[in-house]
Amino acid sequence: QVQLVESGGGLVESGGSLTLSCTVSGSIFSIYAMTWYRQAPGKQRELVAGIGSGGSTTYSNSVKGRFTIARNNTKNTIYLQMNSLKPEDTAVYYCNADIRVMTGEVLSSWGQGTQVTVST
Repeated sequence: QVQLVESGGGLVESGGSLTLSCTVSGSIFSIYAMTWYRQAPGKQRELVAGIGSGGSTTYSNSVKGRFTIARNNTKNTIYLQMNSLKPEDTAVYYCNADIRVMTGEVLSSWGQGTQVTVST
């Protein structure tokens, strides 16, 4: 059993910056890909950025050049540095991780989300 906890959300002015964190805890054997998603009211949940176990990254076109994803394997944590924020970035941001637990299963696990609000 594992847990994912996001933090770092809040209210920021347009053009400002925020850094989100997601920490995984529990009976972890290894963590593979980790991904940030977001969901705004009335819209489908969308991929924001992902990072593989080897450090490869992917970004949605809407955030490319503004957001950076990174991971700290020692801390079982990923980060999303968000710069030049726009009102359309307003959403609940969710962390997802593919995790092999000690008993051998691979779980696709989600955090509870953290709210990011960018003022107009």
